[in-house]
Amino acid sequence: MGNVFVLDHPLIQHKLTYIRDKNTGTKEFRELVDEVAMLMAFEITRNLPLQDETIETPIKESETKVLAGKKIGLIPILRAGLGMVDGMLKLIPAAKVGHVGLYRDPETLKPVEYYIKLPSDISERKLIVIDPMLATGGSANDAIQSLKNRGAKDIRLMCLVAAPEGVEVIKEAHPDVDIYLAALDEKLDEKGYIVPGLGDAGDRLFGTK
Repeated sequence: MGNVFVLDHPLIQHKLTYIRDKNTGTKEFRELVDEVAMLMAFEITRNLPLQDETIETPIKESETKVLAGKKIGLIPILRAGLGMVDGMLKLIPAAKVGHVGLYRDPETLKPVEYYIKLPSDISERKLIVIDPMLATGGSANDAIQSLKNRGAKDIRLMCLVAAPEGVEVIKEAHPDVDIYLAALDEKLDEKGYIVPGLGDAGDRLFGTK
């Protein structure tokens, strides 16, 4: 069964408070999301395997460590997931980036896929699916399934805030996928929004309504 990790680092929690605040404007919101994504990238990569490498320092030959094994792919769910990519790339600049475009039908609340573009070698990469919000779980579930249908085998999901209902959907549909969150919130409201949440992440990132 996939694990759920709530990343409770003090800097993440501090910045998340201002991300939630309705008085935080677009520019500051975007900067905070970028910073929290970078901090979360630090945590989500904590257990990446290492291998030995011999280098020459200015003083002597030395045995050191470098990353081993699979390379990383970042897969933001459009459009809000884009707001977290740059922060992650600051720590993992060699990662390839794919995109999955989904929107939620306002009547059925079910996701509709309208765009997908992925690295050609996703089956050989550790993939991190990125979406600021895990509400009903529909979009993340569909994005993960799209990746699996195209050969992906090693997938993690990273979100700023999640509702318990969405977490359960992913755990049931994709028990092999670990979930990384900055916060696990109380519930979904009758409109499918996370409570207390942070509003619509896409609108707040891009200044739209």
